Amino acid sequence: MKSKNNLEKRSLRGKTVVITGGSSGVGRATVEAFAFEGCNIVIAARGEKALDETVLLCKDLGVNAIAVPTDVSVSEEVENLVEAAVKEFGRIDIWVNNAGVMASGKFDEIPMEIHEQVIKTNLFGYMHGAYHVLKLFKEQNEGILINNISIGGFMPAPYSAVYSSTKFGIRGMMECLHGEISEFPEIYIANLYPQIQRSTGNMHSAKYSGLDFKIPPFASDPRDTADKIVQLAKEPKKDLFPDFTSWLLKNVYQAFPKTVINTASAGMRLMMKLKNAPDDPGNVLEESSEPHRIYGETSLPVPGKKTKIAMLTGLGLGLAFMIIKANRKNY
Repeated sequence: MKSKNNLEKRSLRGKTVVITGGSSGVGRATVEAFAFEGCNIVIAARGEKALDETVLLCKDLGVNAIAVPTDVSVSEEVENLVEAAVKEFGRIDIWVNNAGVMASGKFDEIPMEIHEQVIKTNLFGYMHGAYHVLKLFKEQNEGILINNISIGGFMPAPYSAVYSSTKFGIRGMMECLHGEISEFPEIYIANLYPQIQRSTGNMHSAKYSGLDFKIPPFASDPRDTADKIVQLAKEPKKDLFPDFTSWLLKNVYQAFPKTVINTASAGMRLMMKLKNAPDDPGNVLEESSEPHRIYGETSLPVPGKKTKIAMLTGLGLGLAFMIIKANRKNY
């Protein structure tokens, strides 16, 4: 039988949630998901227009929401975000670190200012969020910090070296912080490791590879990922792989790291020989351009659930066969 305390945690109605990167993609889906739960919502992102649109979405759903323009790479702006949330709603119950940027291409051909800003937004951004909100959680004696890290925290993304370094870094930072909060039984840190998303994130990323990728059809639905974030708010756990693909990729990479990254990199090199798109800094140095929505453009029509399961099963078997074959050659 569940304790009264556990039953109370399952209801999020009236809780105050802060979501960074909340104006598009997974962040916007997460805003929507918490709005359906009846939460007070604080939305942070760099672009005011996109923020205003997302606040209207919340109000249409009948919940209280405010927008706080925030560049998470700047500590003072994140501190201001905390203060604005507390001023409006009295406290923060849940903080979702979600804002992030990505740059793909050859490491030594991506401008250094792009590399540095990826680190500032992703790694420093999550550090700033944790730094300022954990202070508040300790004063409150409770709170939940949720980090949308991505499967990139366990395996590198080919030709995205600095992006990968930030995801590994976030995971390492949170591993250590778990120990620091162990004396606070009602403060939780929960980490999510989803695979590539069918969101606007890829459309907004910086591209120095000559490739203008569309999202693969097996990518996860951002609304499904947002539901998992809500699940972590109701039942916090240290690590969560929200879909079969993320779990599969993690385990295959851990078993055959060299084979996986070399094969993926070779595939990228082959495609990069077709270079036909100009360099694009995306949203790394400035706020995301249109569209401000949840879903991005896919390369092919999105398959149904049964078809997707069959595709993933075939992909998993194919990967396993290739890896076994490659390893046999090494003996």
